[in-house]
This record gives sequence, C-alpha cells and structure tokens, in this order.
Amino acid sequence: MTDPTAAARDEPFDPEVLASAEVYRGAVWGILEDRIRYGDGEIVRQYIDHSGAAAVVAMDEDGRVLLIQQYRHPIRQRDWELPAGLLDVVGEDPMDAARRELAEEADLVATGWEPLVSTYTTPGSNSEIVHIYLATGLSPAGETFARTDEEADIRLAWVPLHEAADGVLAGRLRNGILAVGVLAAERRLSSTGRQSRGA
Repeated sequence: MTDPTAAARDEPFDPEVLASAEVYRGAVWGILEDRIRYGDGEIVRQYIDHSGAAAVVAMDEDGRVLLIQQYRHPIRQRDWELPAGLLDVVGEDPMDAARRELAEEADLVATGWEPLVSTYTTPGSNSEIVHIYLATGLSPAGETFARTDEEADIRLAWVPLHEAADGVLAGRLRNGILAVGVLAAERRLSSTGRQSRGA
C-alpha cells in the first residue's frame, strides 16, 4: 500500500481577492486585510505582510552550532536563536542577507554556504518565509559591528549540535527558526557523515 504522505508537498492556491487594504503600517511591517472568494462564500483575513528573512546555522570544526540570546518583547523572554534578520531590500538574495546577519550579529564570516531549509513561520497570521543556511569555514569578520536596542546585550554560545537538538525536543529551546534549523542540520550532517567533526 502506498503511503499518501510519502510525497506530501505544499501546493499553491490562489483564490480571487475581492478587496485588499493595508489597515496598519508599523515601523517594520504592515497589516493587510483581504476579502477573498473561498468556496461558495467570502472570507476576510488580516495578516502581517512580511518581507521574509534569512537565518544561519553556523557550525565550527568541532560540530558546535552558534546560538545567540536576545530579548524578544512579545514573549517577554530572552530566547536562544540562530543569527537571523530581515530581507531589508526588495529582491535581496537571502544568502546575501544571511552573510550580513552572521557578520552583524556574531562578527563572523564563512567560506562554506549551503541552503538548508526554508520555512513559513506562522502561515495563519503572516506571510514570513525564512531561508535557513548552513555556514562552515568560520573566521572572525574584518570589523566589529555596533549593536543597539535588544541586540546591544546579545549573548553568544557554542553548543554541540546534538545538545541543541536535545534542547529543542526537551522544550528548553522553543524558538521555531532555531528548532527547524538545528534539526535540519542534524539530519543533513548525520546523513553525510559530517556531524562528528562539524561540516
């Protein structure tokens, strides 16, 4: 018997948008309200119109992943995350954004870059897609970046990849992008035999 989920795949669907308006514009994001034709009726949905983002699973030669901790106001926590940031310019290459964020948040550059996985963070409420990359061959950046606001007191930690994955599954590390990136990296590296000594 064929497993119906073996080739499961997200699929595009484009219902008719009857009306669309920006109902709020903040410093970073706007909120859209769309009225769409769906099935035999109409529905209204409000959502954050997001520019997208890039994140980095930065691995050193000892198989450790770089985690950063910073304050996130909506959840009132200092959560552990991957270096990540918004696609600041329309049409920006996500890998270029990933390189920038690794330099700005961790003062690091990398010689090895691989697309790892892309994920929609919360598709019921915003359009954000995050492109996550595996970065290896790390070395200090040529300059140290000034950090402000929540980034001013960022903490950095190098954690063995399997310990980070254990932290995700135990519920100690609950950032969604970190969870997807760490588990994807563990899967990728174990399948290629690179995990014990990094990538």
